Amino acid sequence: MEKKLFGTDGLRGKVNTYPMTPEVVMRLGLAAGQVLRDGGRRHKVLIGKDTRLSGYIYEYALTSGFCAAGMDVILVGPLPTPAISFLTRDMRVDVGVVISASHNPYHDNGIKFFDHMGFKLPDAVEAEIAALVDGCGQEWNLPAPEAVGRASKIQDSTGRYNVFLKNTVPLDVSFEDMKIVLDCANGAAFRVAPMVFEELGAKVFKMGVEPDGVNINRGVGSLYPEQVAANVVATGADIGIALDGDADRVIVSDEKGRILDGDQIMAICALDCMERGSLPGNLLVATVMSNMALEVFMAAHGGRLLRTPVGDRYVVEAMRAEGAVLGGEQSGHLIFLNHSTTGDGTLAALQLMKIMARKGKPLSELATLLSPFPQKLVNVPVARKIPFSEAPEIARATVEAERLLAGRGRVLLRYSGTESLARVMVEAEDPALVESLCERLAQAVADGLR
Repeated sequence: MEKKLFGTDGLRGKVNTYPMTPEVVMRLGLAAGQVLRDGGRRHKVLIGKDTRLSGYIYEYALTSGFCAAGMDVILVGPLPTPAISFLTRDMRVDVGVVISASHNPYHDNGIKFFDHMGFKLPDAVEAEIAALVDGCGQEWNLPAPEAVGRASKIQDSTGRYNVFLKNTVPLDVSFEDMKIVLDCANGAAFRVAPMVFEELGAKVFKMGVEPDGVNINRGVGSLYPEQVAANVVATGADIGIALDGDADRVIVSDEKGRILDGDQIMAICALDCMERGSLPGNLLVATVMSNMALEVFMAAHGGRLLRTPVGDRYVVEAMRAEGAVLGGEQSGHLIFLNHSTTGDGTLAALQLMKIMARKGKPLSELATLLSPFPQKLVNVPVARKIPFSEAPEIARATVEAERLLAGRGRVLLRYSGTESLARVMVEAEDPALVESLCERLAQAVADGLR
């Protein structure tokens, strides 16, 4: 595959392997500093990370690059990705940077950027940065020796984010009678998330709050929601909350141990907003991966679902363009644009608990709002990537599948942004038909892209 610096959510890879080498990351700091500074004033960049051991490498490589480019660096240590987005706005710095590989295992790491408003950088800006990083014999526009940047650390960043989260829950809403199981994936939220829920009155049973640098996402967190679900049943809790390594996504369990994904959480929140008249245009934004049942649900309640490409950044872009306030992904990235500019797992859990408290209903009852259609996703290794319509076998199989679905399901074919894989997804009300069509389509893709 051709080397590519930025994927759908920043850059990511195995530690000490391209692009996650110290040299590339230092150049990244230089390039980002050069692209994002404007004029002669002092610029500031905020850098946070999750709990991976390798975070130290990239924290200081980025600091070196940014300081050399003339930007002052503020280091905040381990904090969730959405906390960096918030602090970038709150502290009025120019750039926010997160060092994290999200839900990946410890041997991976990654880097993503936020602009001064806390939004992820657009593709065009990332492409400009990437061109400088990959440029051969690059001549850097470096400042004079007296104009290089300084680095410093702040200690109150966790408290600032804590107060912000608590302020999203009105004073007339109490969690004092609620018990929760909270799994922080041994990741970035291991300190702040338990503190928030406890200070709001909930009884918290904690999991995944003992990071050691290499146990992030290992058997815990949103990739393993069955763990939190089992503990919900064992403790008699009202809800289980499973965050991922950088806490920008959440998967939950109801009090009976049944797992709810992002689509189901969005349905609950969207209906509550529509009932309160606080969902502009009754519009919900989600990606092409969201279950067709969510589309049917929104239409049945007088709403509309707008789909975007995969990636919460594209959801946010569409939300801003359309004036929407609620959106997200099936994977658990949920964006409440009235509160935050990016996906925030802790924030999403608080909004869901707020609905439970106000309605006085258990989560299992609220979860009956949406019954997802059976869905199957298969990853198919491919030797080449061409438009699917240009492969006759794939085009024929797709047309036949859509004929058999007859509008009661859908087919989605897309390529992975980082691997030599095609993703084949089929969903419909009939599970047997889903299995059959997905198998046929996967074979057609394998044959057509050898």
